[in-house]
Amino acid sequence: MPSAFKFLLGVTPPLPVISVAIQPKQYLVAGIAVKCFNNHGGQSNPNSKVDSRRKTAIKKVGKREHHLWKSRDSAKSGQKAMNLVRIVSELPDEKDAVYGSLDKFIAWETEFPLIAVAKALRILRKRNMWRRVIQVSKWMLSKGQGATMGTYDTLLLAFDIDNRVDEAKTLWNMILHTSTRSISKRLFSRIISLYDHHNMPNEIVEVFADMEELGVKPDEDTVRKVTRAFKELGEEEKQFLVLKRYMSRWKYIHFKGERVRVRRNIRDE
Repeated sequence: MPSAFKFLLGVTPPLPVISVAIQPKQYLVAGIAVKCFNNHGGQSNPNSKVDSRRKTAIKKVGKREHHLWKSRDSAKSGQKAMNLVRIVSELPDEKDAVYGSLDKFIAWETEFPLIAVAKALRILRKRNMWRRVIQVSKWMLSKGQGATMGTYDTLLLAFDIDNRVDEAKTLWNMILHTSTRSISKRLFSRIISLYDHHNMPNEIVEVFADMEELGVKPDEDTVRKVTRAFKELGEEEKQFLVLKRYMSRWKYIHFKGERVRVRRNIRDE
Protein backbone atom coordinates (compact mmCIF):
# COMPACT_ATOMS: atom_id res chain seq x y z
CA MET A 1 0.00 0.00 0.00
CA PRO A 2 1.32 3.38 -0.93
CA SER A 3 2.37 5.51 1.91
CA ALA A 4 -0.09 8.26 1.01
CA PHE A 5 -3.08 5.90 1.48
CA LYS A 6 -1.65 4.64 4.74
CA PHE A 7 -1.55 8.20 6.04
CA LEU A 8 -5.18 8.79 5.03
CA LEU A 9 -6.33 5.58 6.70
CA GLY A 10 -4.59 6.58 9.98
CA VAL A 11 -1.87 4.02 9.79
CA THR A 12 1.42 5.50 10.97
CA PRO A 13 4.54 3.74 9.93
CA PRO A 14 6.99 2.86 12.75
CA LEU A 15 9.76 5.31 13.43
CA PRO A 16 13.17 4.31 12.23
CA VAL A 17 15.62 3.19 14.83
CA ILE A 18 18.61 5.48 15.03
CA SER A 19 21.69 4.17 16.69
CA VAL A 20 23.98 6.75 18.27
CA ALA A 21 27.48 5.84 19.22
CA ILE A 22 28.39 7.51 22.48
CA GLN A 23 32.00 8.46 22.45
CA PRO A 24 33.63 7.99 25.80
CA LYS A 25 35.34 10.99 27.38
CA GLN A 26 38.95 10.69 28.21
CA TYR A 27 40.57 12.22 31.31
CA LEU A 28 44.21 12.38 32.22
CA VAL A 29 44.39 11.39 35.88
CA ALA A 30 47.87 11.20 37.43
CA GLY A 31 49.39 10.50 34.03
CA ILE A 32 46.86 7.69 33.18
CA ALA A 33 44.36 8.10 30.34
CA VAL A 34 40.98 6.93 31.70
CA LYS A 35 37.80 6.51 29.59
CA CYS A 36 34.54 7.33 31.39
CA PHE A 37 31.07 6.21 30.17
CA ASN A 38 27.79 7.63 31.39
CA ASN A 39 25.76 4.95 33.09
CA HIS A 40 22.09 5.30 32.07
CA GLY A 41 19.17 3.04 32.63
CA GLY A 42 20.91 0.90 35.23
CA GLN A 43 23.35 -0.47 32.68
CA SER A 44 26.72 -1.59 33.94
CA ASN A 45 29.68 0.71 33.44
CA PRO A 46 31.99 -0.68 30.74
CA ASN A 47 34.95 0.88 32.49
CA SER A 48 34.18 -0.57 35.92
CA LYS A 49 37.52 -2.37 36.02
CA VAL A 50 39.41 0.90 36.27
CA ASP A 51 37.15 2.46 38.92
CA SER A 52 39.28 1.40 41.83
CA ARG A 53 42.45 2.40 40.03
CA ARG A 54 40.94 5.77 39.06
CA LYS A 55 39.85 6.49 42.64
CA THR A 56 43.31 5.68 43.91
CA ALA A 57 44.99 7.79 41.26
CA ILE A 58 42.71 10.78 41.81
CA LYS A 59 43.83 11.19 45.39
CA LYS A 60 45.98 14.27 45.88
CA VAL A 61 49.59 13.68 46.66
CA GLY A 62 51.20 16.12 49.12
CA LYS A 63 54.01 18.28 47.86
CA ARG A 64 57.48 17.45 49.01
CA GLU A 65 59.41 20.48 50.20
CA HIS A 66 63.07 20.62 49.38
CA HIS A 67 65.06 23.11 51.42
CA LEU A 68 68.28 24.51 50.10
CA TRP A 69 69.65 25.53 53.47
CA LYS A 70 71.23 23.17 55.98
CA SER A 71 69.12 22.34 59.02
CA ARG A 72 70.64 23.02 62.41
CA ASP A 73 71.14 20.11 64.76
CA SER A 74 70.65 21.39 68.31
CA ALA A 75 71.91 18.08 69.75
CA LYS A 76 75.36 18.55 68.20
CA SER A 77 75.62 22.11 69.56
CA GLY A 78 75.94 20.75 73.10
CA GLN A 79 78.96 18.65 72.14
CA LYS A 80 80.49 21.61 70.33
CA ALA A 81 79.99 23.75 73.42
CA MET A 82 81.79 21.22 75.61
CA ASN A 83 84.66 21.06 73.12
CA LEU A 84 84.90 24.85 73.13
CA VAL A 85 84.99 24.94 76.94
CA ARG A 86 87.70 22.27 76.96
CA ILE A 87 89.79 24.19 74.43
CA VAL A 88 89.69 27.55 76.22
CA SER A 89 90.23 25.94 79.63
CA GLU A 90 93.58 24.53 78.52
CA LEU A 91 94.88 27.78 77.00
CA PRO A 92 97.14 30.36 78.66
CA ASP A 93 95.57 33.63 79.74
CA GLU A 94 96.60 35.49 76.58
CA LYS A 95 94.31 37.19 74.10
CA ASP A 96 96.19 36.07 70.97
CA ALA A 97 96.26 32.44 72.07
CA VAL A 98 92.55 32.40 72.90
CA TYR A 99 91.45 34.19 69.74
CA GLY A 100 93.68 32.01 67.56
CA SER A 101 92.28 28.78 69.00
CA LEU A 102 88.71 30.01 68.68
CA ASP A 103 89.32 30.94 65.05
CA LYS A 104 90.59 27.41 64.40
CA PHE A 105 87.54 26.04 66.19
CA ILE A 106 85.17 27.60 63.63
CA ALA A 107 87.46 27.33 60.60
CA TRP A 108 85.50 24.45 59.00
CA GLU A 109 82.04 25.63 60.00
CA THR A 110 79.67 26.63 57.19
CA GLU A 111 78.10 29.23 59.50
CA PHE A 112 78.98 30.73 62.87
CA PRO A 113 78.02 28.24 65.65
CA LEU A 114 76.11 30.82 67.67
CA ILE A 115 74.08 28.29 69.67
CA ALA A 116 77.17 26.31 70.65
CA VAL A 117 79.03 29.47 71.75
CA ALA A 118 76.04 30.64 73.80
CA LYS A 119 75.90 27.27 75.57
CA ALA A 120 79.63 27.41 76.19
CA LEU A 121 79.26 30.84 77.80
CA ARG A 122 76.58 29.47 80.14
CA ILE A 123 78.88 26.60 81.13
CA LEU A 124 81.79 28.96 81.76
CA ARG A 125 79.53 31.20 83.84
CA LYS A 126 78.40 28.28 86.00
CA ARG A 127 82.02 27.32 86.55
CA ASN A 128 82.87 30.93 87.57
CA MET A 129 85.48 31.17 84.81
CA TRP A 130 84.86 34.88 84.35
CA ARG A 131 88.01 35.73 82.41
CA ARG A 132 87.15 33.06 79.87
CA VAL A 133 83.63 34.46 79.70
CA ILE A 134 85.08 37.87 78.86
CA GLN A 135 87.48 36.48 76.26
CA VAL A 136 84.89 34.34 74.48
CA SER A 137 82.28 37.12 74.55
CA LYS A 138 84.67 39.69 73.14
CA TRP A 139 85.80 37.26 70.44
CA MET A 140 82.17 36.55 69.49
CA LEU A 141 81.33 40.24 69.30
CA SER A 142 84.45 40.88 67.19
CA LYS A 143 82.98 38.44 64.65
CA GLY A 144 79.78 40.49 64.50
CA GLN A 145 77.80 37.78 66.31
CA GLY A 146 75.76 37.61 69.51
CA ALA A 147 75.26 41.35 70.02
CA THR A 148 72.24 40.85 72.29
CA MET A 149 71.17 42.23 75.67
CA GLY A 150 71.83 38.81 77.19
CA THR A 151 75.44 38.85 76.00
CA TYR A 152 75.93 42.39 77.31
CA ASP A 153 74.43 41.43 80.67
CA THR A 154 76.79 38.46 81.02
CA LEU A 155 79.77 40.58 79.98
CA LEU A 156 78.94 43.36 82.47
CA LEU A 157 78.61 40.79 85.24
CA ALA A 158 82.00 39.33 84.33
CA PHE A 159 83.55 42.80 84.29
CA ASP A 160 82.06 43.45 87.74
CA ILE A 161 83.43 40.27 89.29
CA ASP A 162 86.84 40.60 87.60
CA ASN A 163 87.14 44.25 88.75
CA ARG A 164 87.37 45.64 85.21
CA VAL A 165 85.28 48.73 85.79
CA ASP A 166 86.83 50.82 83.01
CA GLU A 167 85.97 48.21 80.39
CA ALA A 168 82.45 47.96 81.81
CA LYS A 169 82.03 51.71 81.56
CA THR A 170 83.25 51.71 77.94
CA LEU A 171 80.85 48.90 77.05
CA TRP A 172 77.96 50.66 78.75
CA ASN A 173 78.57 53.90 76.85
CA MET A 174 78.60 51.93 73.60
CA ILE A 175 75.30 50.24 74.50
CA LEU A 176 73.75 53.55 75.50
CA HIS A 177 74.62 55.21 72.20
CA THR A 178 73.73 52.32 69.90
CA SER A 179 70.69 50.75 71.58
CA THR A 180 69.13 53.63 73.47
CA ARG A 181 65.46 52.69 73.07
CA SER A 182 65.90 48.94 73.52
CA ILE A 183 67.88 48.80 76.78
CA SER A 184 66.05 46.60 79.24
CA LYS A 185 65.41 47.25 82.93
CA ARG A 186 67.63 44.28 83.73
CA LEU A 187 70.61 45.84 81.96
CA PHE A 188 70.12 49.16 83.78
CA SER A 189 69.99 47.27 87.07
CA ARG A 190 73.18 45.39 86.14
CA ILE A 191 75.26 48.51 85.52
CA ILE A 192 73.89 50.25 88.64
CA SER A 193 74.80 47.17 90.69
CA LEU A 194 78.32 47.29 89.22
CA TYR A 195 78.75 50.94 90.16
CA ASP A 196 77.29 50.26 93.60
CA HIS A 197 79.75 47.42 94.24
CA HIS A 198 82.65 49.71 93.40
CA ASN A 199 81.29 52.71 95.33
CA MET A 200 80.67 55.02 92.37
CA PRO A 201 77.63 57.15 93.38
CA ASN A 202 78.07 59.77 90.65
CA GLU A 203 77.88 57.13 87.93
CA ILE A 204 74.79 55.62 89.59
CA VAL A 205 73.01 58.97 89.50
CA GLU A 206 73.93 59.42 85.81
CA VAL A 207 72.54 56.02 84.88
CA PHE A 208 69.40 56.70 86.91
CA ALA A 209 68.91 59.97 85.01
CA ASP A 210 69.06 58.00 81.74
CA MET A 211 66.45 55.58 83.11
CA GLU A 212 64.06 58.40 83.89
CA GLU A 213 64.63 60.01 80.51
CA LEU A 214 63.84 56.74 78.72
CA GLY A 215 60.85 55.98 80.94
CA VAL A 216 62.30 52.78 82.46
CA LYS A 217 60.87 52.14 85.93
CA PRO A 218 63.47 50.73 88.36
CA ASP A 219 62.79 47.81 90.67
CA GLU A 220 62.95 48.18 94.46
CA ASP A 221 66.52 46.91 94.74
CA THR A 222 67.70 49.47 92.17
CA VAL A 223 65.75 52.22 93.98
CA ARG A 224 67.61 51.42 97.20
CA LYS A 225 70.98 51.66 95.43
CA VAL A 226 70.00 54.99 93.86
CA THR A 227 68.78 56.48 97.16
CA ARG A 228 71.97 55.31 98.86
CA ALA A 229 73.97 57.09 96.17
CA PHE A 230 72.03 60.33 96.73
CA LYS A 231 72.62 60.00 100.47
CA GLU A 232 76.37 59.59 99.95
CA LEU A 233 76.35 62.70 97.77
CA GLY A 234 74.53 64.65 100.49
CA GLU A 235 71.32 65.09 98.45
CA GLU A 236 68.82 63.70 100.94
CA GLU A 237 65.90 65.62 99.47
CA LYS A 238 66.34 63.83 96.13
CA GLN A 239 66.67 60.60 98.07
CA PHE A 240 63.22 61.14 99.58
CA LEU A 241 61.71 62.09 96.20
CA VAL A 242 63.02 58.90 94.59
CA LEU A 243 61.61 56.77 97.41
CA LYS A 244 58.26 58.53 97.24
CA ARG A 245 57.99 58.15 93.48
CA TYR A 246 59.23 54.61 92.91
CA MET A 247 59.02 52.69 96.16
CA SER A 248 55.83 50.75 96.79
CA ARG A 249 53.51 52.04 99.50
CA TRP A 250 53.24 48.56 100.97
CA LYS A 251 55.74 46.03 102.22
CA TYR A 252 55.52 42.55 103.67
CA ILE A 253 56.79 41.50 107.09
CA HIS A 254 56.62 38.26 109.05
CA PHE A 255 54.51 38.55 112.19
CA LYS A 256 53.86 35.52 114.41
CA GLY A 257 54.80 33.14 111.65
CA GLU A 258 52.60 34.80 109.02
CA ARG A 259 53.36 37.07 106.09
CA VAL A 260 51.58 40.37 106.70
CA ARG A 261 51.28 43.40 104.43
CA VAL A 262 51.86 46.73 106.20
CA ARG A 263 52.09 50.31 105.02
CA ARG A 264 55.62 51.47 104.29
CA ASN A 265 57.07 54.56 105.99
CA ILE A 266 59.18 56.26 103.34
CA ARG A 267 61.17 58.24 105.90
CA ASP A 268 62.37 55.03 107.55
CA GLU A 269 63.77 53.57 104.33
